Amino acid sequence: MQIIDGKKIAADIKRELAAKSVIIIDRGDRAPHLAAIVVGEDPASLSYIIGKEKACREVGFTSTVYRLEEKTSEKRLLEIIQFLNKDDEVDGFIVQLPLPAHISVDKVISSIDPAKDADGFHPVSLGRMVLGEPAFLPATPFGIMQLIEWSGIQTEGKHCVVLGRSNIVGTPISIMLSRKSNPGNCTVTLCHSRTRNLAEIARTADILIVAMGIPGFVTADMVKQGAVVIDVGIHRVMDESEKGYHIVGDVKFDEVAEKCSFITPVPGGVGPMTIVSLLLNTLKAYEERQNKKG
Repeated sequence: MQIIDGKKIAADIKRELAAKSVIIIDRGDRAPHLAAIVVGEDPASLSYIIGKEKACREVGFTSTVYRLEEKTSEKRLLEIIQFLNKDDEVDGFIVQLPLPAHISVDKVISSIDPAKDADGFHPVSLGRMVLGEPAFLPATPFGIMQLIEWSGIQTEGKHCVVLGRSNIVGTPISIMLSRKSNPGNCTVTLCHSRTRNLAEIARTADILIVAMGIPGFVTADMVKQGAVVIDVGIHRVMDESEKGYHIVGDVKFDEVAEKCSFITPVPGGVGPMTIVSLLLNTLKAYEERQNKKG
């Protein structure tokens, strides 16, 4: 069993990005610029934004964060998005989810300029991805693809089972791994909470990607010997430790790991790769903008 070290892979990719930043700045150009908007005080969102800012500093990117109150109106948020769409100094930006209930997520995502869609959630980005055209890929699935590639995991001809059908993780990664690409060329089965015989299907997977959002959902009896297991879940479980909690995933790691050829830990697996994917998308947006300028 080999643990897929997302922290190490993320660090290796960040070193490559930092080297590219040096080249960009040495030739007299400005650094790539990633912005973010966060509405409210959701602890997980704020932690993610702090991680994004830190990653930008590490690779030499410019980072800007707009922190808005929970009561911020949808109209005001859309005005800020339009400002960032027009700002020539911003290459890519994200609107951190979840948003307060009074704000339409679909309206917000659709208002982002597809050329600056660092999260890869815009309908144009998703449409290009489905068609196999160059696109900004959704950050977490993009990170999973990077983990697979950097770990040397063979995907061609393998059966991949994805548990969870969200537009953020499950559906995009099922499409990406089915494409004629490397990683890719998998036969993919997409399961969800209404799937019959889900455990039986999971046991057929050469590669099992778990994004159900349920702590400890996957147990050892749902995994075949030698499978690759990628755990996208991350949950705080309260305990009596000094921190008052510990982090777990959607997979019962201790009992499942013994059966795996590869497995991601939680934390330290998929999580670090999501932020790295934002940086990769931002660099791509920067290069496309520079090419248009000639």
